Amino acid sequence: MANERKQWVVTEPYLHIKCGLGEGPFYEKSTHHLRFTDIVNRKLHTIDLNKGPSSLRTLELENSVGITADIEGSDEDEIAVGAKYGYATLKRSTGELKYLKKIWDREDEREKAHRMRFNDGAVDTSGRFWAGSMNDPLVAKITNEGALYRLDPDMTLHRMVEPVAIPNGIGWSEDDKHMFFTDSPTREIAKYDYDRSTGSISNRQVFWRLEEGPDDAAPDGWAMDVSGCIWTAVFGLGKVLRLSPEGKVIGEIILPTRCITCPTFVGEELFITSASEEDPENHPESLKYQGSLFRVHVGIGGRPKNKFPPLR
Repeated sequence: MANERKQWVVTEPYLHIKCGLGEGPFYEKSTHHLRFTDIVNRKLHTIDLNKGPSSLRTLELENSVGITADIEGSDEDEIAVGAKYGYATLKRSTGELKYLKKIWDREDEREKAHRMRFNDGAVDTSGRFWAGSMNDPLVAKITNEGALYRLDPDMTLHRMVEPVAIPNGIGWSEDDKHMFFTDSPTREIAKYDYDRSTGSISNRQVFWRLEEGPDDAAPDGWAMDVSGCIWTAVFGLGKVLRLSPEGKVIGEIILPTRCITCPTFVGEELFITSASEEDPENHPESLKYQGSLFRVHVGIGGRPKNKFPPLR
């Protein structure tokens, strides 16, 4: 049948870790390590994939970190991150966070800084670091007070999309003519015209809208494969959906917990983070593997992630 989805079923985790909010999985190709964050518990986890789950190392963080990126020319110890108050570098050997650009730095923004945090993001092919802010659920009710920011290599900051409620997956087409961005409560992945030379975006369109699952289900983080398909986590549905370049669902990964957050490619496998179950009374079946890290072979590789330029 033309509309038949290819299906993968995952029955148990690769790493049974119980993150509060597992996010930002990132493959370090040079070392064959995988890192990912636990935003609400302020941790950075790293696994040596040569050795497996027993190699897990955990770094306790001063502030929450939602997304990480490698820095061009830097050793593996220093990475760029989207943290509680803005863009920063993180020394993994010490846990030291050094802010490059705080978003809410004025005296009259202290209260806002307290109730906000960064969530997801990505670096484009020109080295611009895009990252989204949102209300910190540990502090405030989630509204559409957030925004999508762009930090250029010269450290100039641009507010690109607002209002935003829960910024998630972001990436670009292989020809760099379009940018895709998820604001989860809209249940949509938006598609913009993208100008690589300036970093500007325009002409927002709906690339895909989630039409299945419960009302609280929403697209979350995603990864793009080498054929241009988007693999998006669906929080509250227990799935990762594969979307064709035309925005059609052509595959699904079914997982044993509901709150799926983000996939990333390691060769032809996807590693997938998850969060704690938000409605345990009505979904007790989701509790056993909540917050775990999952792995599944999907038979295609992903597009490599870009690096943030060397710091000046």
